[in-house]
Amino acid sequence: MKNSKGPGGLQITIVGAGKVGTALTEQLSREGHDITVIDKDSSTIEEITSTYDVMGYVGNGSNFMSLHNIGIESCDLFIAVTDSDELNLLCCTFAKRVSDCNTIARVRTPDYSSETKYLCDKLELAMIINPELESARDIARILYLPAALEVNSFAHGLAEIMSFKIQDDSELLGLKLSDLGSKDYMNGVLVCAVERENEIMIPTGNYEFQAGDKVSFVAIRSSLRYFLSKMHFKSKSVKNCMIVGGGNLSFYLANELIKSGISVKIIENDSKRCEELSILLPKAIIINADGTDEDLLKEEGIETVESFVPLTGIDEENILLSLHAKNSSDAKVVTKIDHVNYKSTINKLDLGSVFYPRYITSDAIIAYVRARSASKDINNIETLYHMYDSRVEAIEFRVDKKSRITEVPISQLQLKDNLLICLINRKDKLIIPSGSTKINMNDSVIIVTTHSGFNDITDILE
Repeated sequence: MKNSKGPGGLQITIVGAGKVGTALTEQLSREGHDITVIDKDSSTIEEITSTYDVMGYVGNGSNFMSLHNIGIESCDLFIAVTDSDELNLLCCTFAKRVSDCNTIARVRTPDYSSETKYLCDKLELAMIINPELESARDIARILYLPAALEVNSFAHGLAEIMSFKIQDDSELLGLKLSDLGSKDYMNGVLVCAVERENEIMIPTGNYEFQAGDKVSFVAIRSSLRYFLSKMHFKSKSVKNCMIVGGGNLSFYLANELIKSGISVKIIENDSKRCEELSILLPKAIIINADGTDEDLLKEEGIETVESFVPLTGIDEENILLSLHAKNSSDAKVVTKIDHVNYKSTINKLDLGSVFYPRYITSDAIIAYVRARSASKDINNIETLYHMYDSRVEAIEFRVDKKSRITEVPISQLQLKDNLLICLINRKDKLIIPSGSTKINMNDSVIIVTTHSGFNDITDILE
């Protein structure tokens, strides 16, 4: 039986029930939206409708009759995430012609990456998502700061949320969070979340750092290097990177790294693709070989390389390659995982920084959906990231109007528990707030919380 729309819920159509479509369906249905999923494969539709409280339709999302049959006329948001860029664009174009809905297309091909704004304007798209390009940027941020397990950017790149594992020799061991107030290296830095033995907390002053804790810090970029040096975290970017696999993600990542002066070597088994990459990336070293061959990896320098990123299309290969790199070198390792079935097991393995491309796509779309749910005209969520296996959300809200949270000292706000106001961006001046700080109109506010589903900044209040 189909759910009715929850308060503020939208009627959303998702075309394509692959990994990203399923991730979107899971998250958006949980947040109370009315979801219809279209896919050509009947068994896929049967599986997704039996798992989630959504409607399914077997058909072609670019067919007028299919769109009419699912009630496209009353659709608020249309999302096309099939494996075909062209089909996604075509589906959105058709949906726009028969409905007043907003449209989002997943477009991954490098040929279109420089034309995103043009396509959005001409096809009246609300958004184009390129998961490989966004994934590449996420990986690059980690390689620029190799001590971190995860790096997320806020305030137009002026601030970062970084996650580190506390080592046995850390300067922080035995200290309480309240002890850090007097430390000069914490100026412009704030502890915002901790994972200990699979338990998540938004820490209070009594929290005491222990070895093995995964701790997330919000840091103003100008304060970052000093903090990292005092913590003895490696703050210099890697100088070189070995990538196994030559797909679109490898191309985007290599391009990002080369622009930053990092040497790149790509190992790819397909000779034709190697020729293409040699033309696209003249400054990279392209090796036509089997990247899973242990002797080949040793010959190409895995023992001395500073970073290693397996980007094959097979999770098991990526995991084994990462374990091998961790065992045979001191390289910073980043592991791509497409499937999420065995997250608890994967988290126990020493795979360096692990990322899931499907969530990069879904986070951007969910941020847009939540903003649309809060206001039909205002997109007030700048950025949204899920952290700690989606148990923590970091959200950047833009404050566009006066409300119960504006012009009141933070200490007087009735905030929900398990929530921290981390940072205020006021005309590109970043403020780590205290109890006396007030939120003003036109500020951007970054919050970290274990709650889910915030659509508006006022949701932080009881």
